[in-house]
Amino acid sequence: MIKTLLKSVREYKVPSILCPIVMVGEAVMEIIIPFFMTRIVGQLEMLAKAEIQSLDIGQIALWSSLMIVCAVFALVCGVWGGKLAAKASCGFAHNLREDMYNNIQSYSFANIDNYSTASLITRITTDVTNVQNAYQMSIRMLVRAPVLFIASIIMTSVIEPKMALVFACAAITLGAVVAVCMFKVVPYFRTMFKKYDDLNSVVQEDLTAIRVVKSYVREEREIGKMKNASGEVYKYSVKAERILTVMMPCATLVMFIVNIVILTLGSNMVNGTIAGNVQASQIQTLIQYSAQILSGVIMVAMCLNFISLSKGSMDRICEVLNEKTTLPKPEKPVFEVKNGSVDFENVNFAYSQKSEKVVLSGINLHIAEGETVGIIGATGSGKTSLVSLIPRLYDVVGGSVKVGGVDVKNYDMDALRNNVAMVLQKNVLFSGTVAENLRWGNENATDEELCRAAKQACADEFIQALPGGYDYDLGQGGVNVSGGQKQRLCIARALLKNPKVIIFDDSTSAVDTKTDAQIRSSLAKYAPHTTKIIIAQRIASVQDADKIIVLDKGKISGAGTHDELIKSNAIYREVYESQVKGGEEQPAESLTKGGGENE
Repeated sequence: MIKTLLKSVREYKVPSILCPIVMVGEAVMEIIIPFFMTRIVGQLEMLAKAEIQSLDIGQIALWSSLMIVCAVFALVCGVWGGKLAAKASCGFAHNLREDMYNNIQSYSFANIDNYSTASLITRITTDVTNVQNAYQMSIRMLVRAPVLFIASIIMTSVIEPKMALVFACAAITLGAVVAVCMFKVVPYFRTMFKKYDDLNSVVQEDLTAIRVVKSYVREEREIGKMKNASGEVYKYSVKAERILTVMMPCATLVMFIVNIVILTLGSNMVNGTIAGNVQASQIQTLIQYSAQILSGVIMVAMCLNFISLSKGSMDRICEVLNEKTTLPKPEKPVFEVKNGSVDFENVNFAYSQKSEKVVLSGINLHIAEGETVGIIGATGSGKTSLVSLIPRLYDVVGGSVKVGGVDVKNYDMDALRNNVAMVLQKNVLFSGTVAENLRWGNENATDEELCRAAKQACADEFIQALPGGYDYDLGQGGVNVSGGQKQRLCIARALLKNPKVIIFDDSTSAVDTKTDAQIRSSLAKYAPHTTKIIIAQRIASVQDADKIIVLDKGKISGAGTHDELIKSNAIYREVYESQVKGGEEQPAESLTKGGGENE
């Protein structure tokens, strides 16, 4: 795990290494200062005992000067160390987020299905921040604290070994308290981060569907869900913090006890009641060393606190970084898609390799270049699953899918997807202008090309009527346009790719039948060599296709033209008659009564 995370340090290795070194310098200076102070106090003590006639001003000035130099050096090291720690930790967090995001971008849909959106957001934000704090504390304090502890023990041993034994016992006691606290608190933190996922999920779902919430007057219910999710985070946070709050009172108690013991033993040693070499001037030094020893233990405890807090975050981040795409790259990829022919050869597909239930079974289908193919079937019959295999959004579990005569597994992924455009069932637009959204299809497209694609998608007319036309700001997710307008913009965006295969996944459901017919007519006229695959619920959207595929429970129930299927396929004929009798297209739900697994 640590090895995986440290790969993200990269260009911040130098500040990460320099920071502990600088902090060691600060710790050493803090250890030396009490030693010089002892020399000065010793002079005063000898004068008080009349062991010397007068103070050696030169020697006192020397010790004082050395103390000032050490203090200034410690100050410089402290400030410099803080800057180095900030630079290293912030840079590490920056690289970590970038590495996680880059790896997520390489995921297949099967990989993405393993995580909720809220969980990924929490991992990239809150979890990385926790790891950043732990990293900063580690490189700044986790080296400085042991140096303070060890050096103070050594200096104390030089003065009086019995005192060093007292400090060692105190440190062991505090260490035991810290270890017990860490052991108990880690499970609570792990649970707390899972509750953060639930909290983010509630917030995301509620804000995304705020219009539905308000239209159904469900605000109170959503507030209750938010209160419960937030309450769970609060509950486990409080449980963890209650345990952690034990450490500081224990450290303070131990420090006071140690000071009492030092003063008691020291005064008795000075008086000769107890054997020892402690002088009166050294008692203050021992107290300072005791403070440094115990502060070192407290610093380690704080570092362990941050590390324990981030342990769960580290595990969750490593899960994202170690996740490998289920779509491996070919050793010798093909970069050219020769034509838009599509072949399914005995294809079986399931969303999980371990799943016993397949979504598609025994699919054999040939689509010639330039053909218009309609796919119709009930919800859950596998329509979306079928077309998702063409741009290799998923891999088949059996058989093969070929585009241009080449297995999709042998293509360079970018080359394949640049030649297979897919207008998804859910219309997704991004913040920005109309032109910026359209250029997702071709970032180098000219204004003329934008207009041409928009006209083919029957979108140019309403775009020109918008304030600013193609420079109109759509808002987040395209909230400023209707559902039908979104669909037409998405179609225009796909057409800008000038693909060899274009897939419409029920992407004209929100437009009227007249506009639907105009779009299909435009595609037939301006993209005659592009293979067009249309998933639809309305018979009218596919009845003029060269070929219509009827899917039923993941299998092909029938294939042919509209007239052929009317005569030969009972399912198709039943839906056609129901839609004609209804006077308007009815949903293709009536194609089958069982439905399949997952579209």
